[in-house]
This record gives sequence, structure tokens and C-alpha cells, in this order.
Amino acid sequence: MVSLASELRYTANTQLEHLHARYTGTGHADLSKYDWLTHQHRDTLSSIVGHPPLLSYVAIGDGESTGRVKFELTERMLQPCGPPPPKDED
Repeated sequence: MVSLASELRYTANTQLEHLHARYTGTGHADLSKYDWLTHQHRDTLSSIVGHPPLLSYVAIGDGESTGRVKFELTERMLQPCGPPPPKDED
């Protein structure tokens, strides 16, 4: 007989695994702070590029054309938080 607590834990873990499989930016236990921030910045930049009113808002604020802003934001997605930190060789 399975206890209710272990069944709820199984259900929660299954839902979490489903979220991680469906949404790649949700992270996992081994995700570093740099990786998490990179996901957040890329998500924000892609949202601005993908929503024309937001893109126009940023373009007006910068005094640039929407095409130029779209290009710059897309380029910034490559390394939104700068180069990655050095890996620890533990």
C-alpha cells in the first residue's frame, strides 16, 4: 500500500519533470546562476523582438528604427550576460 504522502511526492515530481521537458528555461537542480540568468535575459529579449508593440516602444526610447533595434536585440541574445564564467575542474 502506497502512502498518500509518497503518492503526492510522485505526482509533484512527475509534474515538475513534465514542466522541464516542455519548457527548457525552467531550470533544474544543477543549473548555475549564470545559466539561469542567461535563460531569463534571452527570454526577455525574444519576447521584445516577438511583440511588435514592445519592439516599437524600445525603438522609440532608443531613437532607432525597429529593424535596427530588432537586429541589436537578436545579436545580444548570443551572450546576454557576457562570456560564461570559467568552469571548475572538481
